[in-house]
Amino acid sequence: MSFSFALLNLQQRDAVQTIHGPVLILAGAGTGKTRVITMRIANMVDQGISPENIVSVTFTNKAASEMRERITEILGKEKAKKLTLGTFHAFCMRLLRQHAEALGYKNNFTIYSQGEQISLVKKILARLLVKEENYDPSMALSRISKAKNAGESLGDPMQTVDGALQQLYTDELRAMNAMDFDDLLLNGVKLLEDHPEVREAVQGKLRYVMVDEFQDTNTLQMRLLRALVPPPHNICVVGDDDQSIYGWRGADITNINEYESFFPDPKIIKLEENYRSTTPILHTANSLIRNNVGRRDKSLWSRNAGQDPVRLVVTEDEKEEAALIADEMTDAQTKGEKWDDMAVLFRTNEQSRVLEGEFRKRKIPYRIIGARSFFDRREVKDILAYLTVLANPDDDVSLQRILNTPTRGIGAATAELAREHSIKKRTSVFAALKDPEFLENISQRLQVVINGFVETMESFRGQAHQPLQPLQPLAEKFIAEIRYMEYLEKQAKTPEDFETWKNGVKMLMQSLTGYDERAKGEGLQGFLDETSLNDDREEKEDITKKTGVCLITLHASKGLEFPYVWLPGMEEGILPHKRSIDENRKDEERRLFYVGITRAMRKLTISHCRYRVKWGQKQTCMASSFLQELDRQYVEEFDHAAYMNEDLDKDDATDFMAAMRRQLMSEA
Repeated sequence: MSFSFALLNLQQRDAVQTIHGPVLILAGAGTGKTRVITMRIANMVDQGISPENIVSVTFTNKAASEMRERITEILGKEKAKKLTLGTFHAFCMRLLRQHAEALGYKNNFTIYSQGEQISLVKKILARLLVKEENYDPSMALSRISKAKNAGESLGDPMQTVDGALQQLYTDELRAMNAMDFDDLLLNGVKLLEDHPEVREAVQGKLRYVMVDEFQDTNTLQMRLLRALVPPPHNICVVGDDDQSIYGWRGADITNINEYESFFPDPKIIKLEENYRSTTPILHTANSLIRNNVGRRDKSLWSRNAGQDPVRLVVTEDEKEEAALIADEMTDAQTKGEKWDDMAVLFRTNEQSRVLEGEFRKRKIPYRIIGARSFFDRREVKDILAYLTVLANPDDDVSLQRILNTPTRGIGAATAELAREHSIKKRTSVFAALKDPEFLENISQRLQVVINGFVETMESFRGQAHQPLQPLQPLAEKFIAEIRYMEYLEKQAKTPEDFETWKNGVKMLMQSLTGYDERAKGEGLQGFLDETSLNDDREEKEDITKKTGVCLITLHASKGLEFPYVWLPGMEEGILPHKRSIDENRKDEERRLFYVGITRAMRKLTISHCRYRVKWGQKQTCMASSFLQELDRQYVEEFDHAAYMNEDLDKDDATDFMAAMRRQLMSEA
C-alpha cells in the first residue's frame, strides 16, 4: 500500500475504496476532495489497475499540475507518467493529434488563442464591411462560442451578420488547419461519436475515468464523457452542486443534479466534514444555501468551533465601507497577522476602485487579479507566431503577423495581394508566396524579399522537425537570423521599453529551455500545444505570485481560501446582481455568495451600504435579500454608520471593537 487509509475519514475512505461502476462524490467546500481523488487513483493502481487505463480530467492546468505532483509523490515518477491526466481541452487535443485526419484535418493543426480568435473575427468583420464600433468582436466571438457548444447556428449567412460571421469564421479556421478551444471539444466529441473504430480503441485503453469539478461541465463535455465511458460505466465524478457558479458561460448544473439519468445506479458519497472553516462560518453558509430548490441535500460541519462570530456590518456609503475594511486590516496586521492572509471578495470589478484608493492611501500592499498574460505580450506573440508558422505554414493569421515583422518591405498591399491569390487558388498564404504566378505580378525587389523570407522559414522548418532537436538554441539562432532584437531596439521609444521587451524574449527562451529538459523528443508542436493550453483565463495563477491583501472577484475566488475574508457590497442589485434578478437566476447568485462565505477560514465580515454612488449620483441601497436568509445564531450585527455619528469620548472612538461590544450589550 503506497498510502495510509488512516489519513482519511469514513466517507473519504468509502470514496477511495469504491473503484468500480458509476460513482458520484458530493464534495462540499473544504472537505479534502483533492486528497480523495489522489488517493483513489493510487488505490486503483494498488488494486492492480494499470495507470495506462486511468484518465483523470479537470478544468484548469493549475489543478492538473498540482494533481500530477501529488500522484507522483505517491506512485513514483514512472507510474505517474503513464496516467492520462489533464484538462478536457488537453485530453481532446491529444486525441485529435492522433486522429485528426479522420475529420479532414492534418495532425499538425494549430490551436488558436483567444487573442488570435479576436484578430480573425476583426478581419472577417472588415471584409463584411461591418464597423467594429457597431459590432463588438469579443461579444461576437462569445456568441459563436455558445452556438458551437450548443450545436446551434447563429442564423442564415445570407441574411444576418452573425450567421455570415459564424460561417466565415468556421471556414477560415478550417482552411488554415486551425481549431479554437471550442473546436477541440467539439471535434473530440465528433471523433468519439461518429467514428466507432476510434471510440472502441480509446474505450479499450482508458477504462477508468475520473472527473473533478463536475458541477462545471457543460452539455458538450457530458457528451464526451458518455461517448468515452461504456457499460459497466467505470466513471467517478467529484463535484458540488452548491458551488456551480458558471452557468453564464455554459456550465449545466443538471449534469450533477441528474447524474443518475446519464450513468444509472451510481453510488453516491457525501463529503461533509470541512477542514477549512469554523462552525460559525459553516453554520451561516448552510443556512443560506438550503434556500436553493432542487439541490442535493448536504450540510457542512467542522470540528473547529472557532473564536469569532460572523460579522454583519452596515456602513453609510462605499467610502466608509472601504475605510472600515482598511482599518480592520491594519489593526490585524499590527497584531501580527499577515497581509497575504487577508482577502476582499466582490461581485463586480467596479467595487475594487474605492478599495484600491483606500489601500493606496494607507500604503496597504495588495494584489489584484486580471494582470496581463505573459503570452499576450507583443514580443512573445511575435516569436510564438514565427514558431507556429514553422510548425504549420497553413496558419494564415500567424503568418500575417510576422510577414513584415521585423520590417522587410512587405507592406499591407502586398500581404493583401497574397491573401487574395490564396483565396483564388484555395491554398494558404504561405503557398501563395511561393507560387510563380503570384510572384510574376509583383516587383523584382519584392520577389527577392519574399523568396528570402520563404527560404529562411523553410530552412528553419526543416531544422525544427529533426528528431530530438532542442528548441531553445534553435529559437535563439532564428531570432538572431531575422535580427529581431535589433528591430525591437529600433521600435522602442525609451530604453525601458526595449529592456521590457528583451526581458520578455529572455523569459520565453527560459520556457523553451524548461520544455527541452522536461519533454525531450516531443518537439515544436508539443511546446506550442502546451502554450496554447496554458489558459490565460486562469486568473488564480497571478495570486500566488504576488504578495499583499488579495482583491478578487467571487467567481475567481473559487478553490481558494483565506484566514480573513471581507465580503462588501451585499446589496440588492450587486449580489444578487441586477441582471440575475431580471433573468430569474437568483439561485446561482446564492451559490456565488455561498462560495464567498466558504472561502473564509477563521474570520468573516459581510458588509453593505445605505448609500452608494452610481453613475455619478448618490443612490439609496437596499440590503441584499440573501442577508435575510442567514441564520443569526453565530452572526453579530453592527451599525457602523450609527456608531460613527454617535458623540463618543475620544478613547472609545479609537477602539472600534469596544464600541461594537457596547452596542451589542445594549441590544441584549
